[in-house]
Amino acid sequence: MAVDKPKIDVDAYLSEALTATPPELHPFFHSFKDLHNRKLWHQITLKLFEFFDHPQSKPYRVDVYDKFVRDFEGKLNQLKLVEMGVKVSKEIDNPKHLLTFFTDLLARIPTETARDAHVLLLATLSRAKLVYGDEDGAKKDMEEAWKSKSEFAPYYRNSLLYLACIELSDLEPEEQLSRAHDLGLSAFLGDTIYNFGELLMHPILDALNGTPHEWIKKLLFTFNEGNIGKFEALAPLFPREPLLQEHYPFLRQKICLMALIESVFKRNAYDRTMSFQTIAEETRLPPDEVEHLVMKALSLKLIKGSLDQVDQKAYITWVQPRVLSLEQIGQLSQRLSVWGEKLHKVEDRIAPEVLVSP
Repeated sequence: MAVDKPKIDVDAYLSEALTATPPELHPFFHSFKDLHNRKLWHQITLKLFEFFDHPQSKPYRVDVYDKFVRDFEGKLNQLKLVEMGVKVSKEIDNPKHLLTFFTDLLARIPTETARDAHVLLLATLSRAKLVYGDEDGAKKDMEEAWKSKSEFAPYYRNSLLYLACIELSDLEPEEQLSRAHDLGLSAFLGDTIYNFGELLMHPILDALNGTPHEWIKKLLFTFNEGNIGKFEALAPLFPREPLLQEHYPFLRQKICLMALIESVFKRNAYDRTMSFQTIAEETRLPPDEVEHLVMKALSLKLIKGSLDQVDQKAYITWVQPRVLSLEQIGQLSQRLSVWGEKLHKVEDRIAPEVLVSP
């Protein structure tokens, strides 16, 4: 459990900082004092990120975080607090001090009310332990992060948001590989993640190329395509990732849902009435399991429509908008071309009639 540090005199600390830092940083400390006095916690968070990004702040980042931010950290968004901590931690060279920094911060993050922050910090602590040779400790922390109830989807979304806010080159190759690996697993296991397009277009996945984890990238593309054949071909590799092996029934249902979504998406808007037999063939499910699959897709709001149990048909009126891969964009372009050709034929047919009308 982290030891509580005594409260500091914020005004005195900021005044001392003005005498110990270069003039280029002084506007930050003036802003810190004003925003702190006015209790504008969101604004002070933004200003702190600006400060930590300033090149001349490097020698002072840990001290500002450990003393000034520590004074009011409970008032801040806990995920932002952890993201700041991860950024600041890059200035700590001593392995023991770094692990202590993360462990103390972890003890101060409320698990129940700030699960996203807790999981992000656990994953970061796990990577730090792995870098410094504590493989057992790294494994334990990562398993705790992954097994936190229903955390796969939030981790996936927050990690993509984090990557959108930084330059990928700022991450060491090992960290890029670790994040790509973790993002892949969270995409597979997230119970609300059914569109991998945003991740597939992110260069972070290139970190998997040429590594023992490259098959995870192939599996991501397989899910996004809804390709059950490729899924079955890659399934023998699942034992390499115990979490995937453990959740195989869920993954099997997920690839069937992805196959259904892809099948609907590829159809024209006027051709989305599908028989249960067609869906069974597309998803490789027994016909008696199709109804449950479609109801699952409807409940997840992946599609909209209705079922006709008597005629054994699904009437699909809408499919969830998707971030498209380049291949899917090409398919959509072809469909638009066909639609354009039909429109021109209609125009050619009715144009003479319009011209001769009185």
